[in-house]
Amino acid sequence: MDIVYTDRRDYTPAQLQSLFRSVDWISADYPERLKKALDHCETVYTAWCGEKLVGLINAIDDSELTAYVHYLCVDPRFQAQGIGRELLRRIREKYRDYLYIILIAENEPLIKYYRQNGFELIEGRYVIEQVNP
Repeated sequence: MDIVYTDRRDYTPAQLQSLFRSVDWISADYPERLKKALDHCETVYTAWCGEKLVGLINAIDDSELTAYVHYLCVDPRFQAQGIGRELLRRIREKYRDYLYIILIAENEPLIKYYRQNGFELIEGRYVIEQVNP
């Protein structure tokens, strides 16, 4: 099973919804908005198995110092095959001259995963959010 990586944004709202549903993310409930949001990000890399979108990473950057990775998701049926690692590699390569690449890990397994991929947990930092209905 060959995985093809691209920075083309030829995904559909339905393909995004399927991928985001596979990882139980609420963004899947808003496929049109999700597509619009991703289309406006500076960077989006996707992973495809044939016509199936199986992975995605995106980043928002300030064009010089900091890149924020917002989404990294891989369909659970395709996890543990190096897809997430390759998507992260592409982000790290693109932003290699930036001072920071920042991402949020929402649970212990993700913290472990990101640490295995070269990221460091910064103690004493907090994520604060406002969720609008």
